[in-house]
Amino acid sequence: MRPMHEEQYLLTCLAEECGEVAQRCTKALRFGINEIQPGQDATNYARLWGELCDLQAVAEMLSEKMGYGHTVREEIEAKKERVKKFMMYSRDLGTLR
Repeated sequence: MRPMHEEQYLLTCLAEECGEVAQRCTKALRFGINEIQPGQDATNYARLWGELCDLQAVAEMLSEKMGYGHTVREEIEAKKERVKKFMMYSRDLGTLR
């Protein structure tokens, strides 16, 4: 097996974290955002938040490794606006309350 470069390793970790975020989202949709899974101490929301923090941490590590240590606030705000735009469109279509 060929050893990975650090970027490949971080990309693998990032993909894994994305999968974990997706899993937490589906659990919250299936069982409720405030449900606490048997044998767990935290709600689905708290567990989702933890996964999002893990994702952010790996994303920052990759960004630093690639030399893109700049702030992403502007990009985040732009994404929020796009999401709001499509939420309004969904409301207009009647698929969102």
